[in-house]
Amino acid sequence: MSRTGNCWDNAARERFFGSVKEECVGNTIYASHEEARLAIFTYLEVYYNRIRRHSTLGYVSPLVYEQRTLHQAKQNV
Repeated sequence: MSRTGNCWDNAARERFFGSVKEECVGNTIYASHEEARLAIFTYLEVYYNRIRRHSTLGYVSPLVYEQRTLHQAKQNV
C-alpha cells in the first residue's frame, strides 16, 4: 500500500468487494460457512464472470469480451 492516489492503492479491490457485498451477500444470514462459500462461488462463476456487464470492458460481460477478442484474433491471422 502507498499513499492515496498512487498506483499501489487498493481502490480496484475495494470496488470488487463492494460489488460482491451489495449484489451477492447483502443482508443474507447464511446457516453455515459452506452455504456462504457456495453462494459467493455461484455469484462469481455464474453471474459476475459470465453475465454481469463491466464498465472497463465497454459494458459487456467478460465472457462476451473474450469471445469478441478471440474472434478478432482469428480474423487477424
